[in-house]
Amino acid sequence: MTDESVSADGFETERAGALTTVQDLGRAGYAHLGVPRSGALDLAAHRLANRLLGNEESAATLETTLTGCAVRVLGRAATAVVTGAPCPVTVDGRPAAWGQPVPVPAGAVLEVGPAAHGVRSYVGFAGGVAAEPELGSRATDLLSGLGPAPLREGDRLALGADPAVRALPAAGRCSDVAHWEAPPRELVLPVVVGPRDDWFTGEALRTLVTGAYRVSAASNRIGLRLEGPALTRAREGELASEGMPLGAVQVPPEGRPVVFLADHPTTGGYPVIGVVPAPALSAAAQAPPGTPVRFTPARADRRAER
Repeated sequence: MTDESVSADGFETERAGALTTVQDLGRAGYAHLGVPRSGALDLAAHRLANRLLGNEESAATLETTLTGCAVRVLGRAATAVVTGAPCPVTVDGRPAAWGQPVPVPAGAVLEVGPAAHGVRSYVGFAGGVAAEPELGSRATDLLSGLGPAPLREGDRLALGADPAVRALPAAGRCSDVAHWEAPPRELVLPVVVGPRDDWFTGEALRTLVTGAYRVSAASNRIGLRLEGPALTRAREGELASEGMPLGAVQVPPEGRPVVFLADHPTTGGYPVIGVVPAPALSAAAQAPPGTPVRFTPARADRRAER
C-alpha cells in the first residue's frame, strides 16, 4: 500500500494488528454485480467516530480487530478518536482518552491497544482516511478484494482535509461515549423466519429459537459462524444459487447456522432459514468467540409454534 504519490499529510503503519482495514458506509447497489455492501461492521461506532470529529458519516475510518494497531502521523498534526470496543489509547506512549478526540502531533505514534471488551475498535481522523475509492467506497472488502488491502507494517495512507468546525461541543463528546457498555453476556439476535424455512423440519425451527449457540472462533467479516445444535432439513439436495441479503442465516450441510455480515457473498446455494435485521448486526460485530447466542422471533411464526 506504500505509494510515493500518497499525500505528505497522513500516517504510516507501525503495527498492523490482527486485522486492520479501512472502512466506511460501504458500496451499496452493486449486489447484481456480485459485490457486497462491505463497510464497517459496527456502523454505530463508525458513525460516532465521524460525528465526534465533525466529519461526514461517510468518511473512512480504520476498523481494528481484537489487538488494535499503531500508526505514525506524517506531515501535519492530526486529530483522532477511538470508538467501538473500549481499549487503551496512547500518543507517543502517554495515555490518551478513549472515546474523545485527541490531538496527535506530526511524527507522533497513535497506539490503539487490545480491546478490553468486544472485538472491533474504530480509529477516526479529522478529514477521514483518504484511500482511493472503488465503486464509490473506500471500504476494504475481504471477499471481492475491492478497496485497500488490510494494513501491513510500513503502509502509508493519506488523510483528508481537517473539517473547519467540530460537530459537538466538548461536553457533548463525553456524554455520547461515557455510557458505552460491554457487549452483553448473551447475544440476542431477532430473526425473521424465511424464505427457505420450508426446507427445514418443525423441530429445526424450534431449535433455532430455543437452542444454545456460541460464536465460533472461525467467524470473520464475512459471517458470524455459530457452534451448537444442528438444524435438520426436511428436503434433500441443494438450491440453485440465489440472492443473499445482509443478515441472512444460511445453513450449510452440517446444520450449524452462519449469520452473513458485511462482506458476505451476494449469492449462495445453501438454504436461508431466516434473516437478522441489519440494525441488530452491530452487536454481532462486537461478540467475541465463545459468546452465547440466542435467536428470538422478530414476528410470530406458526410453524415454530406447532
